[in-house]
Amino acid sequence: MVTMEVIPMADLTAKKRENLPAKDFGLPEKARTKDAKKESGNYPMPDEAHARNAKARAAQQRRAGKLTKAEEARIDRKADEKLDD
Repeated sequence: MVTMEVIPMADLTAKKRENLPAKDFGLPEKARTKDAKKESGNYPMPDEAHARNAKARAAQQRRAGKLTKAEEARIDRKADEKLDD
């Protein structure tokens, strides 16, 4: 039997999300303003749990045709930097 450790996602309230610097998003150009940070599709990564989630969501959106290969690669690179810290 394989046991997997469940790592809970850290809380990221709307207020915390809007106060994150743009550099903490997978697509920072889509997160330049507080209102833009509230939108989906900019992949916030304040911690490792969100970085892992961003990679998974980016792959999902790429398969759905909503992200380019280059955008997915940028999100993956940003997430990998967060995961390597």
